[in-house]
Amino acid sequence: MSHDKAPMTPAVRELKRTGVPFTEHPYTYVEHGGTAMFAREFGVDEHVVVKTLVMEDDAKRPLVVLMHGDREVSTKELARILDVKTIQSCAPETAERHSGYMVGGTSPFGLRKALPVYIEETILELPRIYINGGKRGFLVGLDPKDLMRVLKPTSVRVGIV
Repeated sequence: MSHDKAPMTPAVRELKRTGVPFTEHPYTYVEHGGTAMFAREFGVDEHVVVKTLVMEDDAKRPLVVLMHGDREVSTKELARILDVKTIQSCAPETAERHSGYMVGGTSPFGLRKALPVYIEETILELPRIYINGGKRGFLVGLDPKDLMRVLKPTSVRVGIV
């Protein structure tokens, strides 16, 4: 991917349409490299790299969870908060069908269909985050306040180290 021109993804279109100022960060995508790969390449703390996880409850209702790159989601705690029996990650094909993005390139912006979005509340304390821009090997940097304004996610405390 050329480092001078961002891909025009549904996420980038949504960010531009809603007036969110963002920076473009193409990087070398490695299968299962995750947020650590980007953090190393850009010399940032993995804690500010936010992953977009497509999950589902026991009734197979999809939802999105935004979590710090260096944390996991306590599915048990999230299920308790949402008052459902269980929460689990979607199978890759299911996640792609719900989001419209390939796994590894899932952005919470420009989803194929509106899904409830939950955000680890400590992400909101950060001055700047890096989150997927809708393509493998492409993150965008932005202020979490803009993310709140556009996505209106529900803030939760479900992160575990």
